[in-house]
Amino acid sequence: MKTVENFMFALFMLSHRTSKISTAWMCDKRRVVITGLGIVSPVGCSVEKAWTTILSGKSVVSKLTDEAYEKLPCRVAAQIHDDMIDINAHFTKSEIKTMARATAFTLIAVKEALEMAKWIPPLLDASSLEHTGVAIGMGMVDLMDICDTNEALKKGYNRVSPFFVPRILPNMPAGQVSIKYGFRGPNHCVSTACATGAHSLGDAFRFIKHGDAEVMVCGGAEASISPLGIAGFCRLRALSTSFNDEPEKSSRPFDESRDGFVMGEGSAIFVLEELSHAKARNVRILGEILGYGLSGDASHLTSPREDGTGALLAMNRALKDAKLNPADIGYVNAHATSTPIGDAIEARSIRCLFTDCWREIAVSSTKGAHGHLLGAAGNVESLFTILACLEGKIPPTVNLEKLPEDMRGMNLIANQFQNWRPSEGKKRIALKNSFGFGGTNACLCLGEYRE
Repeated sequence: MKTVENFMFALFMLSHRTSKISTAWMCDKRRVVITGLGIVSPVGCSVEKAWTTILSGKSVVSKLTDEAYEKLPCRVAAQIHDDMIDINAHFTKSEIKTMARATAFTLIAVKEALEMAKWIPPLLDASSLEHTGVAIGMGMVDLMDICDTNEALKKGYNRVSPFFVPRILPNMPAGQVSIKYGFRGPNHCVSTACATGAHSLGDAFRFIKHGDAEVMVCGGAEASISPLGIAGFCRLRALSTSFNDEPEKSSRPFDESRDGFVMGEGSAIFVLEELSHAKARNVRILGEILGYGLSGDASHLTSPREDGTGALLAMNRALKDAKLNPADIGYVNAHATSTPIGDAIEARSIRCLFTDCWREIAVSSTKGAHGHLLGAAGNVESLFTILACLEGKIPPTVNLEKLPEDMRGMNLIANQFQNWRPSEGKKRIALKNSFGFGGTNACLCLGEYRE
């Protein structure tokens, strides 16, 4: 009996080792490319419009005019106004009852991304649907929905919508996309505060690398601008309060006068695809995800680790995953939200990573234009990063007027986009940072696609 047990154990260990070797080999061989993009954001509700606005160097932050905001310290936000997109035109009344605003943004962005990727479910066979997954997260639920439902409950139990719980579940954008299109691969939700969007892309990247899917529809969504949301972040002293009368100047990453972030809303969606799968379809390839790194600060609820090692670990791990060195990177799309502490720590970590070339490496944060989209920040900004790699234009940091002393000498791209011309033979490759409350960090290594 003991001999049989020993044999079974040996067989298990051999199988386990073989499986690990096989998985590692497969991960090295499988490349993950981007074939579709979609966006609903304060800077535009299509990829073309959003990219044009970002390159223009203009801020779209505006004043919060509802009387509910009048007594709050922060009265600015980057909103998606009704004249930018008509949600009612995209959904029936019955559909709108079942979804939060963030879910609606997601479904609209997904449609654009799938059309760009030419991955249209009615034309797909059962096997294709089974090998297409969804990874979409939210940073925060709709606080207004909770407040309104609580008021309804005070009037009577029957006033509570039967769709209340599904509307506020963070995984419902992913669930709604899977149900609408029949995607039966991984159905995954990430909720890691302001790192949500980047983690969603990174996890989807790994699902394809490991063979769990051939195609992933992924990203993040956020729609939490409300009096309660603004009040809560104000109490944390996280929001800008000095530019209420000049809202377009309020989000100013890295600038000496920065005093807090500005809330934004929206969604951006990527269609990721295994390279040979995309090539077999002869679809346009927009770029490639080369690596993904994660870390934890293990330090503080809301502030980054002061020495910057949390961000540094994530960036180093993304480079290691991509099998690249700092010298291979031409641009860093920073998380930089416009907070006094966070921006300084991230700048310090970038200088530490690029020890020999920190004066040359281009750095910018697009949050100056569109504010901080919280759970949708990492994916929205990754979209602009991949377009920078594709088109050779580095987006600017809006409202960057004066560098503080501890950032002088850095190549922080201010107010106007910069052409990106790498040395001959080198690809355009960038890092995209995203950090969240609780000390969660993510970094994506993104690049232009070449054979």
